[in-house]
Amino acid sequence: MTGEGAGRIGVVGLGLVGGSLARLLAARGADVVATDVDAGTRADARAVGLRVADDLAALCAADPEVVVLAVPLRAVRATAAELAPLLAGGDATVTDVGSVKGPVRAAVVAAGLGDRYVGAHPMAGTEHSGFGASDAALLDAAPWAVTVAEPGAAAPDEPRRLGQVLRLVTGPLAGTAAVVTDDRHDEAAALVSHVPHVLATQLLNAVAGAPVRDLALGLAAGSFRDGTRVALTDPTRTEAMVTENAAWVAPALRKVVRDLEVVIGALETNGALHEVFHAADDVRELRAGGRPRPAGPEEGLPVGDGWTAGVVDALVARCTAGAVVVGVDDGTVRVRAPR
Repeated sequence: MTGEGAGRIGVVGLGLVGGSLARLLAARGADVVATDVDAGTRADARAVGLRVADDLAALCAADPEVVVLAVPLRAVRATAAELAPLLAGGDATVTDVGSVKGPVRAAVVAAGLGDRYVGAHPMAGTEHSGFGASDAALLDAAPWAVTVAEPGAAAPDEPRRLGQVLRLVTGPLAGTAAVVTDDRHDEAAALVSHVPHVLATQLLNAVAGAPVRDLALGLAAGSFRDGTRVALTDPTRTEAMVTENAAWVAPALRKVVRDLEVVIGALETNGALHEVFHAADDVRELRAGGRPRPAGPEEGLPVGDGWTAGVVDALVARCTAGAVVVGVDDGTVRVRAPR
């Protein structure tokens, strides 16, 4: 898989995800230029052979077709505001790698970039951070969520720009893409990412405050390691992610709390817990051994004479039901259904 035909890509921010993205694109032969606010990070990126601009203005002067915001969530609003006048007069599409989509769209809309924006989130990461932790393999063939505006709020050019982002994800990045609205992404990400971060942090906190902390840590093995791995993430980054998605994280946590109260009550009264421990048997069987979700059949969705709102709506409907985009060919989007 090469970067041929992907167009020039600008990556703003060279942390774990942005650095991994730039490394993978460069390894695939894509035309990529990157930048970071930190001079040391820029030097490190140049040292591994990446093309690095000194600042955002220099990156935009390179005329990228797609600009990827890979800055921390707390920096998106300021970065988008700085980026907007630099892109004026050009036609660059703006996307991002943030783990929350609604607030990012609000930030880019506030900056005047809403008509250029298509959201994106690679579902891959580690507990580490910084360019030194980045690795091309992290995002190679990763699943992505690619998000569009809610019905009735889309910019006229959104379908074409969605096509650009899908070509990037399924082309040089060799990934798959679930095309969904911001809200559906944020709801799903709360369940499979943000709530697990909170629970892992609370497990760590429980041990940190226990009288037998040192003994417990000395006895800790696989279950504690696996249950708390993401709690080793930079806590500032985790806090930003969780608070930015508060509207979906809070109700999901309330359900967790209610379910735990049921467990506590049963333990205190010698009640039955069979239903609690077997409620997710179908998911447990699907996830056993870390097996990937079985692939279903592929179908081609005709684009016809061009990307339209109808194509976007069809992709959202299919992907919300579990399908993913696996490729974009001339006139056709290839979609793989869930099994």
